[in-house]
Amino acid sequence: MIKKILISQPKPATERNPYVDMTARFGVEFDFRQLIHVEGLSAKEFRTQHINPLDYTAVILNSRLGIEHYFRLCEELRVNVPDSMHYYCISETVGNYLQKYIQYRKRKVFFSEHNRFEDLLPAMYRRPQEKYLMVLSDIHNDDQLNMFAENNIKVQPAIMYRTVSTKWNDKDPFEYDMIALFTPSGVKSILENFPNWKQGDCVIAAFGAGTVQALEEAGYRVDIRVPNEKYQSLTASIQAYLEEQEQE
Repeated sequence: MIKKILISQPKPATERNPYVDMTARFGVEFDFRQLIHVEGLSAKEFRTQHINPLDYTAVILNSRLGIEHYFRLCEELRVNVPDSMHYYCISETVGNYLQKYIQYRKRKVFFSEHNRFEDLLPAMYRRPQEKYLMVLSDIHNDDQLNMFAENNIKVQPAIMYRTVSTKWNDKDPFEYDMIALFTPSGVKSILENFPNWKQGDCVIAAFGAGTVQALEEAGYRVDIRVPNEKYQSLTASIQAYLEEQEQE
């Protein structure tokens, strides 16, 4: 019987969310815990990559976190980002976040309307002399870098922040009937915090093929895989699982 469920994400900001409905309907308890968090590289750590931000005329950004750590590191390195710098962003939301750090002008900020860096290739081709620096986490997908390479766009990856496991409070027992994981890093956090944990009857729900792979490589059983033929969200899949349990 499922009674206590770990959701490895922050608690929703509003009370209008599927978890509240499931709590009322099925009598389950949700525990929202972030198993991972982001830390920025120090200036000393960044220097080991032998990258000078001023050697580049453009920055490729795939998240607001990337923006924050780019400007933070530039400040720590005492690098004055020139007004002539161009910014290529994965989305308008990311592009608009630049206003926190620069005077926003359309002629130097480019973004995709469909969350695809492929959409920015025409703008890049119009600037063949551009030199690109791409801000990344230590854990990233190389597909984007490969796409640029395949289109003859030379991009220098720059690791500026990393994902690390959040230390679990020793006083809080890791005892759940179901665990919902969203990233391979969450799996790594469980292995680091609870190396002797045995799954037993605990139901594990996993979002994304990478998370499923990490769980299976760690020797865990994956009971709920999302997306699947019926559901695209983990919350919908969890609700369906609880409905099936209710009928048994």
